[in-house]
Parts: sequence; C-alpha cells; structure tokens
Amino acid sequence: MKRQTFVKGMLGFAALSGLTSVGSLGKILNEEDYTYPVLFIGHGSPMNGIEDNHFSQQWKKEVEHLPNPKVVLVISAHWLTNGTYVTAMEKPQTIHDFGGFPDELFAVQYPSPGSPEWAQQTKSAVTSITIGLDHEWGLDHGTWTVVRHMYPAAEIPVIQLSIDYNKPAEYHYALAQELKSLRKKGVLIIGSGNMVHNLRMVAWDKLNTPNFGFDWAIEANETFNKYILERNHRAMIDYKKMGEFAQLAIPTPDHYFPLIYTLGLSDEKEELALFNNELVGGSLNMTSVRFG
Repeated sequence: MKRQTFVKGMLGFAALSGLTSVGSLGKILNEEDYTYPVLFIGHGSPMNGIEDNHFSQQWKKEVEHLPNPKVVLVISAHWLTNGTYVTAMEKPQTIHDFGGFPDELFAVQYPSPGSPEWAQQTKSAVTSITIGLDHEWGLDHGTWTVVRHMYPAAEIPVIQLSIDYNKPAEYHYALAQELKSLRKKGVLIIGSGNMVHNLRMVAWDKLNTPNFGFDWAIEANETFNKYILERNHRAMIDYKKMGEFAQLAIPTPDHYFPLIYTLGLSDEKEELALFNNELVGGSLNMTSVRFG
C-alpha cells in the first residue's frame, strides 16, 4: 500500500472511530518517516484570499487529509531578492503588497507564528549557496491568501523562501533539489505563483467568463500541463525555447519560478495531479500541481 493511501485511510479511520483525533494522529505520523506532498498553487487575484470560491475551496481540500505539518514553507512570486533568503522572525507581518482592492482585503491579518528554528534548518539544508536569514519581510499575499484557507486558525508556523531574481530557472531547480530533504522532516512546501501570468493583456471584461483564455494562453496551459504530466522538467526549465506562446505566458518569470521549485522538489515516481486547471481573464491561469 502506498504511504499516502495509508495516511489518508488512517486519518479517516481515526475520525470515524473516535479512538483518536485527527490532530493527535497527525502528531504521531510526524514522528515517523512521512514525506509531505509538495504543491504549486496558482494563486491568481489577491481577492481569492477572502473569497470562498472553487479555487480557494480546492486549496483547502489539498491539505485537509494531511497530518498537520511542523511548518509551512512557501516560495512566493512576490518576494524577489538579490540572493536567497528565508524569513527568520518569530512573528511575521501580514504584507498587503497590492493596490486598488476593497478595504476588506487590506484589513485581513494572518497572525501565524514564524520559526527561527525552521529558518535555520532550511538554511542548513542547502550547501551550494549561503541562504540569508531575514528579519524584515513577513508573509506577502502570495503566501497568506493561500495558506489562510488551508490553515485558518493560523497556528502552524509559516516561513518564506525568497526568489533570487538574478538567477535562471536552472539555478532554482537545482536549489529546490537541495531542499527536498525537508519534506521528510515535517515541512509542507508550497510554490505560489501562476504559470500563465500576463497582466498587461488581461481581458477585464471577461474576468467573470468561466475558463476564458486567448489562443496563446490556451496553448501555453495545455503545453505546460503536458510537460508536467510527462515529467519533462527539462522542457519546463527551457521555457524560453518553447516559442511565442510561452513568451506571452511568461513575460517575466517571477510567477513561473515557484513552479520550477515545485518540480525540483518532486520525486520521479510519486503521484502527480493537476487541479484548478482553468484560465482567467484571457491571459492568466489558475492551474495548480500536487506531487505526493
């Protein structure tokens, strides 16, 4: 029996039998050699952080049968740096790094604790470069808009890893492979961005049209999905060679690089699934990936 199937079965048995709580079983499983899945989340509009829609509902479903992680580590498209850093403060601030949205969104706070201990463990997992410990950033909207749906109680520590924007996709893929060991230590790792992300070409009048995409965006989504399902990571790393559709889908790589981290963190033989596979506003997609 596959490990993931066993875990889900045991969690279901616990909930039905009343012999133990899901939370306590999670603590037991955390003490074993359990490998957490790794997720790429297409986070889309910041409004998804407060809306109860089918995208945010699916984010919640992706973790509801997992044992509670010791920490959530997020690689967000919205923390771009010169060099690589991990947040290491006790109490990360909730960053509202956007404009033009309702006051309700700006009022949201996600007061999860940080974890200097896990920041240090993340730093120690990587030997090819020196990861800096950051005490100023916090949780940007690429992180809290997603994680607050998954863990609304804000009790699980959350840390972020920055994206060195001066480095190519190959660098980020190799760095992710060094972080893979954290998946067996109680860490849920999430890449948060969008594979297709061209804000300049958004059809604002089509935002409420379900699954509307321009021809190039449809081609990009279908091609990316094909390569991901084939586990053709080389093609995804070499996205600049794909042609015009990829250039339009990825005018800048900030929202694409979190996917590259997710691919690098995955194992070749583990389960793979796509979800929220939809286009929005013609030039964005919400397509997300789960490994494990």
